[in-house]
Amino acid sequence: MHTHQTALTQFIKAAGVRFAYRRFGKNEGLPLVFMMHFTGTMDHWDPAMTDAFARDREVILFNNTGISTSSGEVPTSIEEMARYAAAFIDALGLAKIDLLGFSLGGLVAQQLTHDRPELVRRLVLVGTGPRSGEGMATLSPEAQAIFGKTYAVPEELWLSVFFTPTETSQAAGRAFLERFRARKENRDPEVSEKVAPAQIAALEKWGAARKAPYAYLKNIKQPTLVVNGGNDVIIYTVNSFILQQNLPNAQLILYPDANHGSQYQYPQFFVEHVTLFLNA
Repeated sequence: MHTHQTALTQFIKAAGVRFAYRRFGKNEGLPLVFMMHFTGTMDHWDPAMTDAFARDREVILFNNTGISTSSGEVPTSIEEMARYAAAFIDALGLAKIDLLGFSLGGLVAQQLTHDRPELVRRLVLVGTGPRSGEGMATLSPEAQAIFGKTYAVPEELWLSVFFTPTETSQAAGRAFLERFRARKENRDPEVSEKVAPAQIAALEKWGAARKAPYAYLKNIKQPTLVVNGGNDVIIYTVNSFILQQNLPNAQLILYPDANHGSQYQYPQFFVEHVTLFLNA
């Protein structure tokens, strides 16, 4: 059985886009489809997480349109990103999935579930927030500072994005980076310079103030697990609470001393909690 490190990159055409994707794991039950964060590729997922899920279910990773090895242009709205994601899933011939969205991917996952409720059985939202969420009208000041810096080792950006400054959290971050680098062959190229501006434009549209911003959440009736760190400075933790309060069937887990990438700081707990939720 293939793993995160050995799964072949495959391609499929849909909606005029050649999507790059990887499928691996136990081919039983519903597959778990992953939606990636800001400027991320398939190789930004943590193998401690994906390989653990793959022991019990099939895992599907993909690059949405305009990302790394997928063709096309990055949309400037979350709604359009969701339409492309749905086209990719349809092209695979999947009638029902479980869906996990992280950060920007969590926005896309919400929109896709709202637009195509028959497609999603259960939803996992990690480090993300609702439309017009607190501090989501643009990148948070902390995020702007982190992404605006230059790093001698580029990957160490993620130590600030995903982990708190404490010694314990930073140690977990360094362990994550070792796992992050584990795939040596056929890694995705990093995204082009066109990706961040398009994704920021989409984030700003999603986060802009509007009347009754959380009303759409009432239409997402799938069982939902909301997960975050207790001190997320990228998409503020309060937004996870807002999601849980406004989704009709949601539960919330906050991990201690954790920032935006709490699932990477506590991969064993995260996999156990999500597996319990998916199997309930």
